[in-house]
Amino acid sequence: MPLTPLDIHNKEFSRRIRGYDEDEVNEFLDQVIKDYESVIRENKELHNQLLSIQERLDHFVNIEESLSKTIIVAQEAADDVKNNSKKESQLIIKEAEKNADRIINEALSKSRKVAIETEELRKQASIYRTRFRTLVEAQLELLSQDDWNALESREVSENVL
Repeated sequence: MPLTPLDIHNKEFSRRIRGYDEDEVNEFLDQVIKDYESVIRENKELHNQLLSIQERLDHFVNIEESLSKTIIVAQEAADDVKNNSKKESQLIIKEAEKNADRIINEALSKSRKVAIETEELRKQASIYRTRFRTLVEAQLELLSQDDWNALESREVSENVL
């Protein structure tokens, strides 16, 4: 067990005939007590400082660990966002390609329908022109027949009378 200043103060020495000067020993012991108390006080202060510094160190170690974990979580989150963005962009591209294929197919289908309708209209126009030509030719033939000449002369003679 360590010696305390009180132990030093209460220490009694036995007396002998040719012993030390009692006042000198007491003065020395008083000085030792003061110095020893000072050392104990300084030791307590240093111990308290050490505890305070250790607490701060523990606090900063905890902060460092938290920051490290936060950075790791942030990196993982960033990686997840990046991967999700890639997947989403791939889905958007596939959807756009599907829409483009659908639009192209619809356009080709409409183009074919228009081409068929155009061809049908050409055929109908050709038939119409042929029928119209035939009708006009028949009418011209009727007009060029002699019956019209006789009818005209009859009309002229009826008008004269």
